[in-house]
Amino acid sequence: MKNKFTGAGVALVTPFHEDFSIDFDALRKLVRYQIDNGMDFLVVQGTTGESPVLSQEEKMQVLTAVQEENNGALLIVYGVGGNDTVAVGQILKNLPSGIDGILSVSPYYNKPTQKGIYEHYKYVANCTELPIILYNVPGRTGSNVSAETTLALAKIENIVAMKEASGDLGQIMDIVQNKPEGFSVLSGDDAIVVPLMSVGVEGVISVSANVFPKLFSDMVHDASNGNFEQAKTAHYKLNDITQMLFAEGNPGGAKVALAKIGLMKTTMRRPLYPISEELKTKIEKETERLLK
Repeated sequence: MKNKFTGAGVALVTPFHEDFSIDFDALRKLVRYQIDNGMDFLVVQGTTGESPVLSQEEKMQVLTAVQEENNGALLIVYGVGGNDTVAVGQILKNLPSGIDGILSVSPYYNKPTQKGIYEHYKYVANCTELPIILYNVPGRTGSNVSAETTLALAKIENIVAMKEASGDLGQIMDIVQNKPEGFSVLSGDDAIVVPLMSVGVEGVISVSANVFPKLFSDMVHDASNGNFEQAKTAHYKLNDITQMLFAEGNPGGAKVALAKIGLMKTTMRRPLYPISEELKTKIEKETERLLK
């Protein structure tokens, strides 16, 4: 199975009202904003969408709203991960139609061995016919998915890509150099998308693109087409805001910027907490500068 999720993907935030209920009107506006500004695919209920604090029923409601607003315009990837292998598999077996692929983070907290990670994903892949994007983010999970493990998993028919957020350039290049045809590596780190694409990474699943879809998608598409001078210019244009958006955790910074442009409120569900006033002011100022 060949990977079809390349280019500019966005990890959608989940908007909330001040009473912490889901703001579906804002969610639909956000989806339309992405469609109208050049993004290639949507990722629903990744960590950026605050998936750990949404019930399974709420996750399905979010997915349905995104599907309805998207109306087939962009590919939709749905996040299904966890540290209970059988439970992840059960969710996959009962998903509704209209999903194009799955993003599945490696098991967190348990800290499995590489063999354990391999067996987890092998089991999960057997529970669905949908293409699966692996997700390696050691800063969140507490364990790394090695290049060797990724390359072994890449041989499984419906495992089609790896979202790499290890920050380990050597590991990422090892995967790119030795991966089978049809398997892709995607950046999971907004700050180094262009450098990674220069060595063979085929796209990104981005947080910053929630706020700056046109700037971000143009940058990624320029890099995809080998126009690295233009991509580099955009990279440095976005560099400061990218650092700001992640300075006090995700998606707090992104929601401040989205509130600044009138798309949603800054509300997050606990245990996430609003960013500092100092950082908020900086993000608002830079967002206004970039989008004026």
